[in-house]
Amino acid sequence: MSRPVRAALFDVDGTLVDTNYLHVVTWWQAFAQAGCHVSMTDIHRAIGMGSDQMLGRLLPSDRDTGADAELRTAHSALYATYWSRLRPLPGAADLLRACQERGLAVVLASSAGEPEFNALRAALDAEDAIDAATFAGDVASSKPAPDLIEAALDRVGVSAQQAVFTGDTVWDVQACQQAGVPCIGLLSGGISRDELTEAGAAEVYPGPADLLAALSGSLLGGASRR
Repeated sequence: MSRPVRAALFDVDGTLVDTNYLHVVTWWQAFAQAGCHVSMTDIHRAIGMGSDQMLGRLLPSDRDTGADAELRTAHSALYATYWSRLRPLPGAADLLRACQERGLAVVLASSAGEPEFNALRAALDAEDAIDAATFAGDVASSKPAPDLIEAALDRVGVSAQQAVFTGDTVWDVQACQQAGVPCIGLLSGGISRDELTEAGAAEVYPGPADLLAALSGSLLGGASRR
């Protein structure tokens, strides 16, 4: 990279908090309640997109889109029953703190809505290591659009060349590609190494604890002290 890294941007669902399969199950339930038959495999592959784009990907284009809001509400209600039981992935909070100790601005960039995002932050329990955050309500378009990445950069006043994003889905990687930000992929969301690499991930690690262990030699190792 041509400039020292100044900011570490992180997705949250599946990257820092172990939620992806909870989303799969609760979306599947929401679809079933609405009489829509969508396989869990297809839902899993769409996790990481904003719900607006996910529904367009998973449901027929000639559907009554007026019912989409009800689907999102049903999913949110089902998923909310898990909020008190959410758990961070091993090493997640320590990874954020290690990045901050290296002089990096730590920014969360999530496709979740505000109430859900607040539940994720509570589960992560690393407020002391978070410098800024952005979520779905802050932008016009969710991942794989680059809006969230660009908003995260704006939060801490750094350029795309001075940041590294860490995520767990191909949608994270695609958003980074459009924003010009290098992306580290994690396997903790259930997406394969090959899929992440083919999408453009510069490095791939099994999970946040593994990235933490390899931090000095990773893309995040080129931090500049603030």
